[in-house]
Amino acid sequence: MYKLILVRHGESVWNKENRFTGWTDVDLSERGEEEARRAGELIKKHALFFDVAYSSVLKRAIRTQHILAEVVDRVWVPEVHHWRLNERHYGALQGLNKADTAKKYGEEQVHIWRRSFDVTPPLLEPDDSRCAVFEDKYRDVDPAVLPLGESLALTITRVLPFWQDYIAPSLLSGKTVLVTAHGNSLRALIKYLDDISDEEIVKLEIPTGIPQLYELDGQLHPLSRKYLE
Repeated sequence: MYKLILVRHGESVWNKENRFTGWTDVDLSERGEEEARRAGELIKKHALFFDVAYSSVLKRAIRTQHILAEVVDRVWVPEVHHWRLNERHYGALQGLNKADTAKKYGEEQVHIWRRSFDVTPPLLEPDDSRCAVFEDKYRDVDPAVLPLGESLALTITRVLPFWQDYIAPSLLSGKTVLVTAHGNSLRALIKYLDDISDEEIVKLEIPTGIPQLYELDGQLHPLSRKYLE
């Protein structure tokens, strides 16, 4: 039986301010730091001694991983930060207050952008300073694959190669794996593992800072999934 731990990062500063975040690299709020510590306490309580840690390249995920690793005393484990685990890219909506955006475009339109499976938000212009191509953390990534905005469907397509190339091989080698990521990149993994329909996955809510444990069989099919308590 193989073990996979999924954790959505703790509350970020922009979560707190009700802003579209996406690939914007904002930090954890005080509450987010507390949630990360609580995640570590729950992992420690259940003696889930992870052997490798994967996260996005966004600091709210990385800091959540580091804070919980300190609690579990696993700061020494190998870690990989990869852009494929980033949150869904919200395009030109990034940085906007969600309530203000609803007033401008209408609540129905904003709901479609946020909760449709295959509708992409307004894209960033290629010369927009918010584009990933202008950030040092993506300097080794082919600019052609860096998004200007994503639907959930596109996010899933972007995330799944990381499962195949990193997570699955680590699990099959006998390692307990920790993945600290974001609401939509975790939706991508959960949709794949649990074979959830396109219609149902958009309804799945993933709370911040509460670890989920998958127990998987030899073909990496789920035997169980539960939130730690």
